[in-house]
Amino acid sequence: MLSQAILRISLAAFVAPALLIAVSLPARAEVAFREITTPAGITAWMVEDYTVPIITMAFAFDGGSAQDPDDKLGRANLMTTLFDEGAGDLDSDAFQTRQDEVGLEMSFSASLDAFSGVARMLVEQRDDATELLTLAVTEPRFDQPAIDRMRAQLVSRLVARSQDPNYAASRMWNEALFGDHPYGRATEGTEETLTAITADDLRALHDAIFARDNLTVGIVGALDEETAAALIDQVFGDLPQSPRLEDIPDAKMTFGQELAVDYPLPQTWINLAYPGIAERDDDFFAAYLMSEILAGGSLLSDLNVEVREKRGLSYGVSGGLTNFDHADAMLISTSTAPDQAAETIDVIRSTIARMVEDGPDPAQLERTKRYLIGAYPINQLRSSVSIAGSMVGQQLRDLPIDYVEQRTQKIEAVTAEDVKAVAQRIFGTDPSLMLVGPGAAPEDAAE
Repeated sequence: MLSQAILRISLAAFVAPALLIAVSLPARAEVAFREITTPAGITAWMVEDYTVPIITMAFAFDGGSAQDPDDKLGRANLMTTLFDEGAGDLDSDAFQTRQDEVGLEMSFSASLDAFSGVARMLVEQRDDATELLTLAVTEPRFDQPAIDRMRAQLVSRLVARSQDPNYAASRMWNEALFGDHPYGRATEGTEETLTAITADDLRALHDAIFARDNLTVGIVGALDEETAAALIDQVFGDLPQSPRLEDIPDAKMTFGQELAVDYPLPQTWINLAYPGIAERDDDFFAAYLMSEILAGGSLLSDLNVEVREKRGLSYGVSGGLTNFDHADAMLISTSTAPDQAAETIDVIRSTIARMVEDGPDPAQLERTKRYLIGAYPINQLRSSVSIAGSMVGQQLRDLPIDYVEQRTQKIEAVTAEDVKAVAQRIFGTDPSLMLVGPGAAPEDAAE
């Protein structure tokens, strides 16, 4: 369901592509990010590490699929598939052959708000790999045969997904929450919009967002500051200075809706959306702790204890804060037997009401603090890809370079009263609620 997809995006502000095999490094809290400025004036963060002879560079440009015109939805998504399909004077076959020869691994992805890439190379092949990466970033060919081939793959996936009721429900959920805002659209496109995209459309998007003022970079590996700066300038230094982005307004999310999709599934999916808290908000860390206590990944979260352990209504409940550039939400999701949906919703609501009325158990609050502080380096600093991605993610979210230290201090400072107050702030609004399952009807979602 969409709630799960949004949650995955929000909890990993920068997601490294799965095809890249990360070299594991010791998960250590003392990894120090360093800011450098290249001769071309590009600001980047780096970590110098000679554990393995590999260089990993993550980068992102503001402007993701929200930049797609309504009649060209899926443009950013299609463009992500084409950077290894030819660049400069190398067509698709020649580029991929050269990529194998120089040992360059690279991948691109588009979120709602950013267009991101990750590249990895061996130190001994750095010069050749950097030259090829530069071609991909600055001179993608967008040849028609490659466009047709990759578009056909995307359309084939869309046709397959069209038979999935969860996909249809996710579209309804998005449109209900975000209305006519770009976040409410089918960012992967439709068969009609994908077919309408031309090579000139792709070149226009590339020219609009691939610019130095629009760039964030994180680089990790066996290289010093001077070498890192030279590599970054080689790849990005010839890009235009300024982007040409469409202004995206803040989304005015709609809550209090009751939605249902009647479909013969083995279980009924339940999704709730409440207002969220922006990451720069003073209440963010109280909300972060509250969401983890209430609906985090642990089986000991309040909702898992009440819904799963005590009553056996579900295999699990998940939830958390989601943050985009122009919208914030608190999402909760679970599934249950169709005849137990009403009871499950009642238990979720009563558990939330108890958090609003009583706040968190102080011992549970302390345990959650210890977990969130201790898990961060394991999850975010365990490999070259995760470190590079964390550096880019912090920059995209306008967080300070010493965020890891500040994060620990702010988590420690949260009190039980802070958590109770932010629960009252978030859950004071009636949620939007969606059911997907056999016989699901809007009135089933009502209190």
